[in-house]
Formats: sequence, C-alpha cells, structure tokens
Amino acid sequence: MKVLAIDDQQLVLLPLEKRLIELGYQVKIETDASKGLELYKSFNPDLVIVDINMPGVSGLDIVKHIRIANNDQTPIMILSGNTKDETITEAFELGINDYMKKPLSINEISARVKRLIGAPSVKNVVTKSNVIIQERCVGVVIPCYNEEERLLSDEFLNFIDKNSGYHLCFVNDGSKDNTLKVLHKLQEGREDFITVYDCRKNGGKAEAVRSGMLHMATKDDLDYIGFLDADLSTDLADFDDLVKTIENSNYKIVSGSRISRMGANITKESARKIISLTINYIIRKILKMDFKDTQCGAKIFHKDVINIAFGEKFVTQWIFDVEIFKRMSIHYGLKKAKTMLCEQPLKRWIHADGSKLSMKDSFKIIFQLGQIAWVYGGKKQKKVSANSNILTVV
Repeated sequence: MKVLAIDDQQLVLLPLEKRLIELGYQVKIETDASKGLELYKSFNPDLVIVDINMPGVSGLDIVKHIRIANNDQTPIMILSGNTKDETITEAFELGINDYMKKPLSINEISARVKRLIGAPSVKNVVTKSNVIIQERCVGVVIPCYNEEERLLSDEFLNFIDKNSGYHLCFVNDGSKDNTLKVLHKLQEGREDFITVYDCRKNGGKAEAVRSGMLHMATKDDLDYIGFLDADLSTDLADFDDLVKTIENSNYKIVSGSRISRMGANITKESARKIISLTINYIIRKILKMDFKDTQCGAKIFHKDVINIAFGEKFVTQWIFDVEIFKRMSIHYGLKKAKTMLCEQPLKRWIHADGSKLSMKDSFKIIFQLGQIAWVYGGKKQKKVSANSNILTVV
C-alpha cells in the first residue's frame, strides 16, 4: 500500500514518513506542492495526505486536481493547522475523506490511515509512539566553544526524538578542543534534524549566535528561530514553553527570565547575582523597558524579525541581547516594540560550572553598556530594514 504525503515543512513529513514505513506502508514525501502533483501521477498512491497552507499550489488546489481534473477517487486526508470552518467545509465539499488538525499524535494519524486504506499485508510489530506532529517548525541555535567535555548530547538527542518540528543548529565557535568532532558525531543519522555550522575562528558568542540565526533563517520550513546555551542551564522543556507562548500570541520575541519568578528553582552565587541585578538596572535605563533579565540565554523569535535583530554585527560580545531589544525599539518605535516583546519566567535555571564569564568579565560589561548607549543613542538613529541587511540612516 502506497502513501503520498505533501507538506511544505519537511520537519512535519519526516516523522510521519518514518512511522508509516515502520507500519509497512510504501511512502513518498514531497515539500514542493507542484512536484507533489507530478509524483502523484507517477507514484499512483493508495492515499494522499496533504497540508492546506502551502506557497504557490495550496492543498485545496491539489484536492481539486485529483477530484475534478482527474476525476480520481483516491482517498485524501488533510493534515493541517488551518482550523477555519469555511476551509474545512470547502475541503469536504471537494470530496476529501478526512481532515486532521495539527497538533496531532502520530498514533492517531496512523489509526486514521488504517481506517481509510487498511493495514499492509505484512504487519510489522510497532510500539506506540509519543511523537506529536506539530503545527509549527522551530530552529534552535546552540553556540559552542570548547564544549567537548560538557555537551549534554543525550539530552539533545532525546528531545528531538520525542519532539517533532525541531531542527537544532550547533555553531562551533572556533573551538580549540574536539568540540567539532563531538558535534559531527551527534549529527550522525539525524542530518535532517541537526545542522553543524563551523566557524573556523573564534568570534565570540554574539557572532556565533548571529551567524547561526541568519543561517537558519534561510530554511523555508521554519516558523520560529531561537537560541539556547549549550550547557542547558535553561531546560529544553522550558524552551518549548517559550515556543508555545510565541505561537499562541502576537509576540515577535519571547525571552526567558531567570529572576522574574519568585520561588522558582533557580540557583546562583550571591555575589554574581548582586552584580547581575546592578547591571540589569542600568540596562533597563538604556532600553527604557522594564526587563528583569535581558541576558538569559534562551530566546525565541518570529522569523520575520530575524533580519532586524541579527542583520548587522553586534557592537558587544556578551550583552548583544540588549542590542537586539534596542534594534527592535528603533525599528518599530518604543511603544510598539514593547507590545512585541515578552519576558517569560523559567521554571528552572542553574548556573553551570565552566561558565565563560568570570567575575572580572562582569565588570567589563559596564563598559560595553556605555558602547551601546553611545552607538544606539545618537541623534541619527539607524533603522534596520526587515528585507535586507542594510542599515538606513533616518
């Protein structure tokens, strides 16, 4: 039995393809709807699974081609995040057999496939899966510098195996140890879900994150892109909570916060905490925003503001987060920018041993804040174009 699945997001198709093949179906997937129609003619599937919202040729166009142009009654299932009543009604009027709304468990999708076209004659023994097919796809940039000894590979692998719709991009920031080798080992067999971006020279965390974010922005199937510290001082489950917030809101940036939730499981040395709070007070004055923790290493961005936030190199190496928020306020205006930014408390954050920032480095941040105030606070503000990497003087 043959199944053709068409969706412009590869991260949706891959776990679906894997599961159906495990069940004994012959499966072909396609992210280009036009090529999907060509594949439909040559593959002659017993079932077509299609998304609705695709660029160019939509899912409904594919349904019309099969049902009207070809007068073909091949079963069609729609798997989509589009929940508009008029769209669902039109789809059924065109003759689809089932409409599945994302997010949806892969077990339910498999059951619906069996109900429509039956099970393959050769039945494989397959255990239940806890994978959920998500509506959104997310890229995560993880900057790495000399992380050979402390990279939590198992945690990252377990996360992407259980959470569909995620693509991890590890940026090797000119490491002097075997970090690059460790990252390539981590990527083996999961190349569709893990990218290793190698910066031969160490450029600092700011440039590593910026390079990774711009690289991930070239991937068409991603809706949101964020960054996370390699030591996982922010839990992956907490990061997923940030993603849920941005996908269910109008925010453009959702930033984790380590100190805004009283009573949370957060540990930090007292002296370091005092210095951080002092620096944060200065940051709030510069930004004119009531951010409690700009420097948390967990943030998620709507794809359409990536170029505004990361298009140009940062002035500073350690407090580039402040520059991101400043760029947003300059581009959109302070009042509007405040409505686009969200600070969300983390449930867990632990200061990991081996942090690259020493106490001495913390004092250097004061100087970098002065740089930001000077560069971004001039009379001629620089507005970043959303569609280019050019800074325009206004």
